[in-house]
Amino acid sequence: MGIRVRLDRIMRERGISLTELANQIDITLANLSILKNNKAKAIRFSTLERLCQVLQCQPGDILEYVMQGEGE
Repeated sequence: MGIRVRLDRIMRERGISLTELANQIDITLANLSILKNNKAKAIRFSTLERLCQVLQCQPGDILEYVMQGEGE
């Protein structure tokens, strides 16, 4: 699997909706949904930085490395 995006967990902890987060980081709802659902192939550092600013977290809180065979 490789890298897993844990955005749903952080959003739930912060009590922020997908629409609200998309508006605050200036990204389309569709693109944020793709990221949240682990369908993205890449993420720009600028997007990751805005996510961390708005969610008040570190990149490691959002991204997680998963060894092959784990959690699939």
